[in-house]
Amino acid sequence: MATILYARVSTTDQTLDHQRTQAEKAGFNIDEVVADHGVSGVSTSLRERPQGKRLFDMLRRGDTLVVRWVDRLGRNYDDVRGAIEEFMRRGVIIRTVINNMTFDGATTDPVQKAVRDALIGFMAATAQAQHEATKASQRAGIEAAKADGKTYLGRKPSYDHRSLQAVLDMLGSGTAGTSEIARTTGLSRQTVLRIKADPAAASAVLAAWA
Repeated sequence: MATILYARVSTTDQTLDHQRTQAEKAGFNIDEVVADHGVSGVSTSLRERPQGKRLFDMLRRGDTLVVRWVDRLGRNYDDVRGAIEEFMRRGVIIRTVINNMTFDGATTDPVQKAVRDALIGFMAATAQAQHEATKASQRAGIEAAKADGKTYLGRKPSYDHRSLQAVLDMLGSGTAGTSEIARTTGLSRQTVLRIKADPAAASAVLAAWA
């Protein structure tokens, strides 16, 4: 029986190392980490992600799936609820680092099952609602900026001129991989990948904020 941590890395404050450290501090002994980087939790279901698909292939009865919170599985109500219910049918235990929630299919008591299923539904709905609230806030910011005749800059970049140049130098040398660059500069792997994909856009964003 294995304990698997699944991480969906989508923002600078949700790095893979951060999610693993949180889990270990919460008392989980992690046997393996499975992670998807830069995938949407709304438009891409767990089954459609490269490593999310792997979870369905590797998890067996008695295994424990650990996630920071249910929003790592997705931000769509039906997808999150469906994934958790399928894992429970397979005999997999799902545990969250935040709030220390446990979901499994062991109970046969109808009242306990009803409470469990209601809680799963509530948490899945909350994950989607949080995403929708964030998007609504972003749209409001864009509209407010337009009304004031300003350009909406989006989220402030996590890098500065020095770290951006360091990334570009290491990419240019070809001697370091993405993960090594991220560790050296203190940036997330996702940020390094964005800079690598479009250095000009990364510089433009930084210049706009400056």
